[in-house]
Amino acid sequence: MEQSLTLHPDARVQRQRWGILTILCLSVFLAVVDNLIINVAIPTLSRELDATTSGLQWIVDSYALVFAGLLLAGGGLGDRFGRRRVMQIGIVLFGLFSAWAAFRSSTGELIAARGLMGVGAAMVFPSTLAIVIDVFRDPIERAKAIGVWSAVSGAAVAFGPVAGGFLLEHFWWGSVFLINVPIVAVAFVLQWRFVPESRDPHAKRLDWPGLLLSISFVSLLVFTIIEGPHRGWGNTSSIFGFIGAAVLCAAFITRERTAAQPLLDVRVFRDMRVTAATSSIFIAFFSLFGFTFLITQYFQFVRGYDPLESGLHTVPFAVGAGVTAPIAARLALRFGPRRVIPVGLLFMGVAQLWASTFEVDTSYFGPIILSMMLMASGLSLVTSPASESVMGTLPRDMAGVGSAINDTSREIGGTLGVAIIGSIFASTYGPKIVDLLIPLSLPEAAVSSAEESVGAAFAVAEQVGEPSLANTIRDAAGTSFLDGFQAACTTVGIVAICGSLLALRFLPSRITPTHSTQERVAVQ
Repeated sequence: MEQSLTLHPDARVQRQRWGILTILCLSVFLAVVDNLIINVAIPTLSRELDATTSGLQWIVDSYALVFAGLLLAGGGLGDRFGRRRVMQIGIVLFGLFSAWAAFRSSTGELIAARGLMGVGAAMVFPSTLAIVIDVFRDPIERAKAIGVWSAVSGAAVAFGPVAGGFLLEHFWWGSVFLINVPIVAVAFVLQWRFVPESRDPHAKRLDWPGLLLSISFVSLLVFTIIEGPHRGWGNTSSIFGFIGAAVLCAAFITRERTAAQPLLDVRVFRDMRVTAATSSIFIAFFSLFGFTFLITQYFQFVRGYDPLESGLHTVPFAVGAGVTAPIAARLALRFGPRRVIPVGLLFMGVAQLWASTFEVDTSYFGPIILSMMLMASGLSLVTSPASESVMGTLPRDMAGVGSAINDTSREIGGTLGVAIIGSIFASTYGPKIVDLLIPLSLPEAAVSSAEESVGAAFAVAEQVGEPSLANTIRDAAGTSFLDGFQAACTTVGIVAICGSLLALRFLPSRITPTHSTQERVAVQ
């Protein structure tokens, strides 16, 4: 292969490429950690802010929803105005709104602050992967770099709960946001000093109608799913919510197919390498975020761990991701994505079904550790190869849009994972605890409060003067939580296994890595 095809034309960038990757990974780490650090604080927020299950879902999802909704715009802005410039604006916004979130005093204010943090993250995340693609011109090195990039994302999944637990152990809950500020300052300086600027010389004007339609249909869909258990799935508002989301989605697709300068050229999904790979990423993060939303509550409410212990008990996830991610993209290059990605989704599905068998006394040093490591390994086997498949299929000039497609599938998958899995949990938990508490002749207000969230149920138990009655309420809350947890994990496991079968059917058996869409050949 000619040297001009494998080396960056700037000799300084070529020499510093691995250092540049490290700086970009720090930015990725921030965005991913904040997606997940909040999970370990959910029980604390439930108590401190009197947040319902719906409110907790929105605290988690407001960040991911805005993040997902603006990723395509973030990628397009980076392609047009400069990826480093947009990334640096985004990281400044992220730091400012992190500081603001730390001092909120109500559920609604925190939801708004988290959403504004998502604006900054959406400007950071697609630029990181786009710059990686621009800096690493050699396909083999690019696969390694994407593997490292994915490994950092996987490590952040576990580090988030650990860091959050440590901070909650020693400080107030706002510290999980305030910690971002000094890290943002360091990342900003390093980006300015070492990361090269790049852009698409043929970038087009931003498609504002497409952007508004994409945000509208995703937001309405997530809102309808989260509120469904409380309003009733057969309620008129729920039915019209789903119909409205479908209409807006169809309008978005129509707009993008006919627009002269689309936000997302939906024609790229005619290539099954792109469609199958992005679908696999979507399902993997649907599974991951749905599971992490509940597992920290399982550790704290059911097993009685404090926040730090809860975070530390998720470390095996980092081990599994850290071991698997660096080699996953190379495995796909050697054996083909069809032999790697379906195995990853299968691992995740089996791990979720295994988690659905957890009880109060399930051995941590056994089923719990092994299922988390299996899930993390599966996630890594999906994300690195699928990201390489998406990014390698598109021309380098479209790296920002390609990165945004890749990242949007992650974030929408994660957002819907929390929304749908949280709603399945709530639909199971609520009726169960009401059935268990009604015979205890508690005040109606107490039963209604316990129905809203498991944290509220434990708060009701603390307010009861009689110890035996308090223990009965705690047992009822734990039993109801496990019923919802098991139903949710079973659902996610089935989805992941179905995704594995679809990936096996539609992914190409092998991709020859080159530098443009026309040159990349998929051997079906």
